[in-house]
Amino acid sequence: MTTFHLADTRENITIEIRQLVIAGWAGRVQAAIDEHIEELKEIGVTPPSETPLFYRVAANQLTTAPEIQVLGGQTSGEVEVVLIGSDQGTLVSIGSDHTDREAEAWSVAHSKQVCAKPVGVQAWRLNQVINHWDELQMASYATIDGEEVLYQEGPVTGLLHPTELLKRFGLEKPELAPGQAMLCGTLPVIGELRPADAFRVVLKDPVTGQELQHRYAIQTLPVIA
Repeated sequence: MTTFHLADTRENITIEIRQLVIAGWAGRVQAAIDEHIEELKEIGVTPPSETPLFYRVAANQLTTAPEIQVLGGQTSGEVEVVLIGSDQGTLVSIGSDHTDREAEAWSVAHSKQVCAKPVGVQAWRLNQVINHWDELQMASYATIDGEEVLYQEGPVTGLLHPTELLKRFGLEKPELAPGQAMLCGTLPVIGELRPADAFRVVLKDPVTGQELQHRYAIQTLPVIA
């Protein structure tokens, strides 16, 4: 069970996440999709068969914990809006599609599965932000060698609008069923993909002045052969 805290009412909603989906290659503009594909091709990732793709990940990989454990030093985070279905409607939070880049070179699906997916406990109701969705801004910050640096930054307009994304997922309305969660795509990184000691993700709403954020530490486990 995962508990989210609604920013407007300060109400807590506890949800049993039963299905976790990662929307890959979910850019709104083909040029941005191509940029991300080229970014990953540099580390040997095979281009997708179509866009977007909806990867299934074990539901227990979603976590609100302040720390995750990963195997080896070839993982990194990606800021993503997270949609969560509840019995009070779809919620919006911010999270990270933390991914094993070494595994990604031979299977994107497997690389998604082997790392936990951190998500913040603060949430908005989708119906409160959907009318000004394109005003939202995302950013991520990576702590590398003790220094936090800007890793990703940009508007959500680079990604499919939730209405269109969920339509392509097969839903008639922009509402997930209770227990469903979806990470909705990421932005190009500033510089190169690289591991970090900690990762912070932010979603800002300049219309209301509110923001969601989550920070998690990354503990790297040794690879024993």
